[in-house]
Amino acid sequence: MKLAYFVNQYPKVSHSFIRREIMALEKLGYEIERFALRTDKDELVDPLDQDELKKTRYILKERPDKILAAFLKTIATSPLLFFIALKTACRLGLHSERGLIMHLIYLVEACLFLQWQRASAISHVHAHFGTNSTTVVMLAYLLGGSGYSFTVHGPEEFDKPEFIHLSEKIIHSRFVVAISSYGRSQLFRWIPSSAWHKVKVVHCGLDSSFLNNQEQKIPPGTRQLLCIGRLCEQKGQLLLLEAVKQLQDEGVDFNLILAGDGPMRKDIEAKIAEYRIQSVEITGWIGSDKVKQLLLESRAMVLPSFAEGLPVVIMEALALRRPVISTYVAGIPELIQPGKNGWLVPPGDVDALKHAIKELLNTTDSALETICDIGFIAVCDQHNAETEAAKLAGHIHEALA
Repeated sequence: MKLAYFVNQYPKVSHSFIRREIMALEKLGYEIERFALRTDKDELVDPLDQDELKKTRYILKERPDKILAAFLKTIATSPLLFFIALKTACRLGLHSERGLIMHLIYLVEACLFLQWQRASAISHVHAHFGTNSTTVVMLAYLLGGSGYSFTVHGPEEFDKPEFIHLSEKIIHSRFVVAISSYGRSQLFRWIPSSAWHKVKVVHCGLDSSFLNNQEQKIPPGTRQLLCIGRLCEQKGQLLLLEAVKQLQDEGVDFNLILAGDGPMRKDIEAKIAEYRIQSVEITGWIGSDKVKQLLLESRAMVLPSFAEGLPVVIMEALALRRPVISTYVAGIPELIQPGKNGWLVPPGDVDALKHAIKELLNTTDSALETICDIGFIAVCDQHNAETEAAKLAGHIHEALA
């Protein structure tokens, strides 16, 4: 069986879980073609991502004459199906935030993707994210392309399900994947109960480079905390800085590293300057090896998110035996259990966040080791990339049968 993966941006710094899923499926013997709309290769610092860049075919890099040829060929060979897809694209576009013109562009992209599918003899397409990538895949299917499935991560899809026509994408699909039980419940909200059987749970996973690591003890005496994530509103870094400022004023000694970059970097730097915080460092984009190094040097990871799916960085921290402070958001409580393998606080509650950080810093090394052991067992049980890829493969076979 030959599979195709289709993603809006691939590879991408924050999409390592997709790469792991693809590689785990290839290990199971599947041949997989990678397709994407685009990528930002200047952000790619991980050698594995750079290898994936060479294996991926990009719609927006194709020559205009090739795109036009695919468009005209689709009309000539399947005029009725093209009319159905055109009608669908217009209807979706008129009731979406992206508008009619963008959906007509998606239709043109779908024509090209359709020809690529046929040339590669693709049996099934799997997309990630229920936004524009799945729109293109669905339109290609309506044009006569392969059946498809897609993974919904959140929070973006759950913020605007009607504007991205999530229910229609599910109805046309062979099945849809949620990455947590919480995500599954949100998908149930937007489709009739008769279609609930289409919703499967397949977790994002970690590979052996994380799960087969020897026990990594927390460096004695370290008071370094690490926050990993794109510098943006939903990750809660500004709230974290408020907590750091209060702890600094109370004389609590520790340092914080913000690993990542993003649209709010200037705002965060301005807040650091305003609060006169000396103990915060921003790394910018870094590769997975550097992320591992920083986690191993740290006492814990802090992720005070306002909106999430289920962050892979939490899995990575637990796999490296580092405790996590995060929030009661989406699928996070399915992995982090307060009092057992980490701390959870209400999102947006700076006082609760401050007290959790203080409690973590005051927890003895031996008590933290117990917390870390429980977290490691949890992530191995729930987030093994090979196990989860086998689940996905099973759903594909079942759907085709």
